[in-house]
Order: sequence, then C-alpha cells, then structure tokens
Amino acid sequence: MKNFRIVFMGTPDFAVATLGSLLMNGYNVVGVVTTPDKPAGRGRKINKSPVKEFAESSQLPTMQPENLKDPEFIDNLKNLNADVFVVVAFRMLPEVIWKIPSTGTFNLHASLLPHYRGAAPINHAIINGESVTGVTTFLIDDKIDTGNILLREEVHIFPFENAGDIHDRLMKQGARLVIKTLEGLASNMIKPQPQSLFIKPGETLKPAPKIFPKDCIIDWKKDPVAIHNLIRGLAPSPCARSVLIKESSELSFKIFESQPEAIKHNMNPGEIISDGIHFIKIACRDGFVSIGSLQLEGKKRMSTVEFLRGFKIRDYTIPVS
Repeated sequence: MKNFRIVFMGTPDFAVATLGSLLMNGYNVVGVVTTPDKPAGRGRKINKSPVKEFAESSQLPTMQPENLKDPEFIDNLKNLNADVFVVVAFRMLPEVIWKIPSTGTFNLHASLLPHYRGAAPINHAIINGESVTGVTTFLIDDKIDTGNILLREEVHIFPFENAGDIHDRLMKQGARLVIKTLEGLASNMIKPQPQSLFIKPGETLKPAPKIFPKDCIIDWKKDPVAIHNLIRGLAPSPCARSVLIKESSELSFKIFESQPEAIKHNMNPGEIISDGIHFIKIACRDGFVSIGSLQLEGKKRMSTVEFLRGFKIRDYTIPVS
C-alpha cells in the first residue's frame, strides 16, 4: 500500500497536517498541487500557501495552476501516473482531473457528511450549537461534497471550545483518517457508500456556506446562548462584531470570548452594563452576554479588564435595529 503513487492537493494549514502525515507514514507523494503565489500586505510581498512552503521544505515537486483545465497542467498530472489523488481544503476539481487516477480522487471534509457541506463546516457547526462534529473522507464527484463516503469519525465539541480549537483537533483527526482511508483502499476493505444512507427519514441537511462580513454581525435580539455560539463559532477569525456609538462617533468592535447568562430582565437588547473596571455585560433576549476579550477597530485584542482601563464604555450605546 505504501507504493501507492499519490498526488496531494491542498492550500491552508489544515491541509499541511495531512501532507506531513503522508510523508511520516512512508507514502510515496509524487506531486503536490496548490494555489498560485499571491502578493499580500502593504508591501505586496509574494505570499506562498502553507502547503507550498511545506512541500518546498520537503523537496516535493509542486504545481500551481491558474486554470485547472489547462491542457499542459492536465498532461503533467497524467504523466505522474498517480494511483490516487488526495484532496484537503482545495478548489472544486473539474471531472477531467478527478477521473485521472485509477483508484480515484478522495477529499477530506471537516464535518460528518452529508451535514455541513460547504466552505465553513467548523464555523457553522459551532454557531448551530452542535455537541458533535467530525471528519469524513469521500470520493469526489461533479458536485460539492456529495460523493460516496469512505470513512467518518466523530469528534465532540465542548462548550468552551471555539472554531480555532475545533479546527486544530479536526486537522489532526483528519490526517489520521486519511491514512486509514488509504490503508482501506489499498486492501479493498472500504466500500464507498452513498450519502443518502446517512440521512435519517425526515431529516433536513444543515449547510455550511462561506462566511461573509454580514454573517458576523451580532443580533442582540437573540438569546444569550445563540449569541455566545456565534462568537465562539467565529473566533479567533473572522470574529463576531458589533458597533459602539457615542454622539456622532461610531466604533466597530470584535468579540473573541464570551459567557452566556440566561435570566429574565426588563432591559432593551444592546444595553450595556459595566462597573467600568471588571466586567462588561450586554443585554439580549432573556439574558446577558458577558464579554471576556474584545478588540476595537485599529487596536489590539484585550481582556475586558485591560480594555476598561482606557475606555469608558458606559459613555457608549449599541444600536439595535
């Protein structure tokens, strides 16, 4: 099985763990495909993807096609004579690509498919208050995250964990699952199963679309648990956010940590309670959200105590439409 010729496709840190695991387990990675280098930052310095940097340090041949349907790129892929393509956090592949290897092309996805298909499965699972998520390997087909399932493994989400915590745990669990998948494919011990077999009668699938800026705005009319789940589901990036207003000035701020407090009250959503020293609570429906750490636009992240040393939050209000 270690003689499998593998082409690996991926871009972010999440994918690096799997590529590293393939090498540490002695697999024959004959090529790596990742995104093109891009200028980034004020100096427009050329930025390589994490997978590109790791591949170079591991002396692996790398391809960075602008167009996945480019005939030259396709020919180069075919010339690698790969048995299998392993895909982790990459772009949608055209059929002409995923049909190349004899054993097939499989993808690692950070959810228990068929739930949370899409670009942001970790974020949406936490935002929805799930207590269990997981990782899935599946054969790629002509749609997004719909192919036959190879293996799935559950991972528990604890109430104190945010998206960054779950990302790091699924990254490691996913790397291990890819190795198990390769072992199963090589020994013909895995039978691909349609995703329809994993849908319970009457069950509605939960999607995981890309997170846009508008999705990060806190609705203080929601209950404290829903707001807390949004905050941890978007932390440490891109972060849930709101706005502070004082007369004609307006300040956007991000919240990194919070605690929900369910209690009946007569305050309006968005009203701020603070002793000016130790705590900030913001009223919402049927409770409060206590802020643990936050960041004003243009400033660094601070704990609530640090923030209150230099900011009179009681002079501000939070607008709620």
